[in-house]
Parts: sequence; C-alpha cells; structure tokens
Amino acid sequence: MAEIRRRITGRALTGGEKLPSIRRLASDLKVSPSTVVEAYERLVAEGMVRARPGSGFYVAGSLPVVALREVAPKLDRAIDPLWVSRQSLDAGADMLRPGCGWLPADWMPNAAIRRSLRALARAEDGILSDYGGTRGSLALRGHLARQFAAEGIEAGADQILLTPSGSRAMDLLCRFLLKPGDTVLVDDPCYFNFQALLRAHQIRIVSVPYTPTGPDIERFGQVLAAERPRLYITNAALHNPTGATLSPRTAHQVLTLAAAHDLTIVEDEIFAEFEPEPSPRLAALDGLARVIRVGSFSKTLSASARCGYIVARPEWIEGLVDLQVATNFGGPSPIAAELVFGTLSDGSYRKHLADLRTRLARRRREMLAELGKLGITPWTLPRGGFCLWCRLPDGRDAAAVAQAALRERVVLAPGNVFSVTQSAGDLMRFNVAQMDGEVLRVLGNALR
Repeated sequence: MAEIRRRITGRALTGGEKLPSIRRLASDLKVSPSTVVEAYERLVAEGMVRARPGSGFYVAGSLPVVALREVAPKLDRAIDPLWVSRQSLDAGADMLRPGCGWLPADWMPNAAIRRSLRALARAEDGILSDYGGTRGSLALRGHLARQFAAEGIEAGADQILLTPSGSRAMDLLCRFLLKPGDTVLVDDPCYFNFQALLRAHQIRIVSVPYTPTGPDIERFGQVLAAERPRLYITNAALHNPTGATLSPRTAHQVLTLAAAHDLTIVEDEIFAEFEPEPSPRLAALDGLARVIRVGSFSKTLSASARCGYIVARPEWIEGLVDLQVATNFGGPSPIAAELVFGTLSDGSYRKHLADLRTRLARRRREMLAELGKLGITPWTLPRGGFCLWCRLPDGRDAAAVAQAALRERVVLAPGNVFSVTQSAGDLMRFNVAQMDGEVLRVLGNALR
C-alpha cells in the first residue's frame, strides 16, 4: 500500500492509469500475490484506487487534498451553552480540558471493555449486523431492573427503554412531552446542554435558584404557580455543575409541589454512581408516578460505547418506543448495548467504581488545596464526583479567564454557560480529574 501511494503521490502513476498486475507487483516487491490483492482492495476501500471487474485496478481520478490536522480552538466563539461542549469535543491531543464533563480515558475500565470486545467478536451474527429491538437489549434492561429494585424502584424490563445516549433520551422526552412554546423549569445553574437542547426544541426556559440542598423551595413554588411549566429537569445525585446533593426534606417538598401543580419531573442520574452512599431519589420516592429517570454509562464506563436509558410509566414507554422507532429506527446499537452489558457484568466493574470514588476523593482534596492558593473557593463541598463549583477571587469574570486560558490551549467552563439568568459570572466548574500543574499555571496566569 505504501509503495502504491508513493508512486501515485510521486506522479509515477496518474489518475486513470492502470496499476501493475498482481503477479508483476508481487514479483517486484517479493511478496505473495495474496498480499498484493489485499493491498489493492484496501486502497479501493480508501478511494485511492478503483477496481474494474475483468480489467484490473486503476488509479482513481483527481484525489482531494486532505489536511490531516486537528481543528484549532475557536477563540472568537461566543461563550454560550454550547461553548464548553464545542471546545472540549474538538480539543486537540495537546489541549487540556479541565472544563469538560468526563474522566480521562485512562481512568476508565479499559481492561474490562477489552474483554467485552473480545467476547463480542464471538457473538452471534445478529448482534454484529442486525438492527436491535425497539426497546434495546433485554439482558441490559434486566440488569438495570435489578439495580433499580435494590433502590426501591419497582420497574420491570418493560418499563425501561434503552436509547443511543443520555442526551438522546432527553431529546426523545422533549419530543414526546413538549411542543414549541411550552415552558420548562431548570435549575440555575444547570447542565448547559439542558439549555441547548430545550432551545433547539423552541421551548421557553424558566429557572429556580439552586442551593446546597436542592432547589430554593420558596422560589420553586412561586415559579410553578406563576409559570405553569410542563416539566422540571434536574440532577438529584451530585448536581451538575454544583456537586450539591438533594436533601430528604427538599425532595419531599419538591414532590409535594409537583403533585399540587401537575408537574412532571425528569431526573437525570448520570453522576449517581459517583456517590459514596445513595442520596434521596425523586424517582424512588415518587414510584415513577410523575418522575421519569434518565441515565447513561458514559461517565463511569465509556463515552465511546454510548448507551442511555429512560425509566417511566408503562404507557409513556409505549409512546416513547414508537417515537424512537420513527426517529432512530430502534434503540441503541446492539453492539454498544452488548458491550455495556458485558462490562457491567464483569466482576471487576464494582471494584472499578469503588476505586474511582477513592481516587476522586483524593483528587478533590488536592485540587481544593491548590485552587485555594489562587484565591479560588468552593461553593460547596461535594460528597463525590469530579466537579468543583468554585468562586473566582475578587469577582473576576470567569468568561474572560476562560478566553485567556483558551489562548494557552486550556478549556475551562465559565459559570454563565450554566446559568439561565447569567448570574454566575464569577463562578467556574472544574473537573478535578482533568487538572494538573500545567492547568494550575495557566489558570494562575489568566487570573493575574
């Protein structure tokens, strides 16, 4: 393959010209004819060579010039709810990402994932080639049902819908429960992609201030009475971005007010497995009467093998199944679902989670100490997870600090990308697992 590429780029072979015969090239390069056949077939797959049945292999016509380089950070992009996502996802290998919302690749259970991949290589053909069922893998749904039962949630496998990701689960719920112009309540601050997704669906967003024990209950009741939102979208376990935990008292008050105002709640559980001990869950307290649980495995298992889920009332699941068929022709990739199930079923996964919690607790302590040296203080002390929601010194503008850091190829998460009311200008979310001495150096420079 390298030899043929060399001849084409050196113009020894030009567009439309026939390549040497298989026997001739095999003789020239002193390799077997089957080696040449495979090389030619791979070059055909790349689009560099064309095969003409009964005639041979020919150089493709004019080949586009492909610049193999990383996308540079967009320094002039407006800092909006998509800013952190775009900068983090497009970051080159040399960029640091303490503003992103995931763990480094070497923190993930890669050995268990590789074992699952090897098992997948021996799977039946249907797993590798067919569409999946409309609800997704029964084995994985059964695993989740047993997990939920341990929390006190009675939800059979038929009440669980697997989706291509947690974000896709949220998108399905927006399509199913909302129409353009409807009002949705979110926390302030909240996960920035909640805002981006709701705006994409032309939904009116209202917010409630978030406290270290959950939403401000007095304001929560006022907003429900005045705005009549259709949904409330929140994190109950390790709130994003604050890291706060919902208290039992606040959880009870939220459900009481929701019942009084006929409010449906979508509870995002994506960070739940980082908790050392489970905190109150709205879905468990409510019994899935008006609470819908959403989750995925991208934070603790793999963001590459994406798979999410929705747990809800049976009649809602039926409608969501139809909608997912219409918009995605079924659930997640059977390969992704089997890979997730295989890794979750691996005996090492439980230890992986325990090790993660211990490692993150140590890293949070270390980074709190280092950030304190820069005058950066925590808004609250999280019980678990990798997020620290912190206040910058002297009322510094977090957006300006993030722009300065980006020029040094460090992606930060300024507070107002999380705030509907733009009231978090001097706050910033830090991912402690993605921080090191270089991040602290750049952050210190940006604060000067």
